[in-house]
Amino acid sequence: MHVLRVANFVSPTSGGIKTALRAWGELYQQAGHRASLIVPGPGPEISEEEQGLVYRVPARPVPGTGYSLMWSRVGMSRLMDAIAPDALEVSDRATTRWMGRWAARRGIGSVMISHENMTGILVRRTPIPERPSHWAADAINRLSAHDYDAIVCPSWFAAQEFHRNDLDADVVPLGVDLDVFTPVRDLRDGPPPGQDGPIRIAHCSRLSPEKNPALSVETVRELVRRGHDVELTVFGAGPMLDDMVARAQNLPVTFHSYITDRRELAVELGRADLAISPGPLETFGLAALELLACGIPVVCCDEGALHEVVGDGGVVVPSTPAAFADGVEELLGRRGARARARAAAERFSWPVSARRMLDVHERVAAELRGRG
Repeated sequence: MHVLRVANFVSPTSGGIKTALRAWGELYQQAGHRASLIVPGPGPEISEEEQGLVYRVPARPVPGTGYSLMWSRVGMSRLMDAIAPDALEVSDRATTRWMGRWAARRGIGSVMISHENMTGILVRRTPIPERPSHWAADAINRLSAHDYDAIVCPSWFAAQEFHRNDLDADVVPLGVDLDVFTPVRDLRDGPPPGQDGPIRIAHCSRLSPEKNPALSVETVRELVRRGHDVELTVFGAGPMLDDMVARAQNLPVTFHSYITDRRELAVELGRADLAISPGPLETFGLAALELLACGIPVVCCDEGALHEVVGDGGVVVPSTPAAFADGVEELLGRRGARARARAAAERFSWPVSARRMLDVHERVAAELRGRG
């Protein structure tokens, strides 16, 4: 099977989607399939990588987001026709929805992966009131379900947007490379954090409104107010960076330059005592999972899918600075916190995730053959 993957919201500083695309592509190829990928440029450029052939095509920058989007349907259709895949996998429900109809006209199966929570994005990033946002999200999701042969979501939280409208959606959790993201310190209990210096806290996510990164800074402010000696390191880039730097003035917060090497990132993350993951709209939470794999317990919010990932590897609290500070204090006193974090991460595997994605593609192909 030749699987063509297409993703619009991928940039040089992307996190989870880019990681998932790379992991799935490599594992599809290892399983004996072909994988191709189309993402925004700069381009045009074609490169042969472990995840298959990657086509980077011209794209138009979207101001203030860090993303560039591929808009040309004519150019994209010609490229997709030239690639001639057996199956289509699209990681975007809105700007590329027409591709489901493209696949149907050519008699090949199409799968849309819902990496984002449309309802939450409309509520938090547009002036649309909450109830109309739900209506708009439901309309978009119904169109996606109509245009694609299958919908895949990385969590039950993400799938709920479809299930609430009686639309089918497979749940395929993402994975983590446990050999790359591995503890750099002993998992056994040692001296309590903070005995030999500040309590080291990590924040790792894109700095954009839907991730609510300001909550991490405000949690530090609350911890300092309570008399804790803490130090927050922020790993990530995005449109809110300047705002975050201004908000963190006079607080023990360091903004780390963007790290492209995954092993280097794992080492840096592994130096933390614990981490904060405040994203209320996470449809999975790959950054939190990578922290857990490094043996770093995580305080996460009770919104979104993070609680599905963190499990016993941290604590789940409401999205307020006081509640997050309480969560930090709870983890500081929890015995075996690092070992429990690593154990939580070991529940997730990229090979299992890729196999389940291929199962979806093979089921869709079988259904199409049955109709023919």
